[in-house]
Amino acid sequence: MASATNFPGDIIVPGNIRVSGNISPLKAKSDVLSLVEHTWTVPWTLWRVHDAMQTNLPGAAADDDLGLIGGTFGTGVPSLQTVDFGGTNTTAYARAQIPLQANYEAGQSVKLRFHCGSLTTLPDAACTLDVVCYKSGEESLVSAGDICFTTVQTITPLTMADVDFTITATTLAPGDMLDTRIVLYGEDVGNVDVMTLCIGAVQLLYYGR
Repeated sequence: MASATNFPGDIIVPGNIRVSGNISPLKAKSDVLSLVEHTWTVPWTLWRVHDAMQTNLPGAAADDDLGLIGGTFGTGVPSLQTVDFGGTNTTAYARAQIPLQANYEAGQSVKLRFHCGSLTTLPDAACTLDVVCYKSGEESLVSAGDICFTTVQTITPLTMADVDFTITATTLAPGDMLDTRIVLYGEDVGNVDVMTLCIGAVQLLYYGR
């Protein structure tokens, strides 16, 4: 075994440090790596019919189900959309099983971010997004209550904007599954123009190593 080299003062390394052996004395990962916020984009294919999880979302919104709109490749992207409800109202759902990633640090902050808004015309009465979230018990049960801390949010922009929902993370750990249902509600009284609520992206924000 090679003898250790003693440095009596500070060491400044402008590049990277690569370790091929062990660090002695051993350090816990939490002492070496700092927590940073990570972003994981939830795949569209995770979203299913809220009261029939075995069923894919329809290609166009129908009844109380959000539509998974594919968009034309090269000019558009997929999104979740409601029916056109100009002059009336709509309530539409979707449900997903969202996994907490392996590098998530147990008990640290978790949020769901929705990039959303109204297409073409704003409703003149109401336009909201709500999230209900349970921790899967990995059997046939879920957590005792809704762990989404944020209440229903108003969404009004014609320009898409981010809306965040905070998830109570006290009991969460890497690999936990978030059983999540979203509901878009739109109400319009006097307009008859095309009026569709749209979610252009869903992201899981969490702190981990």
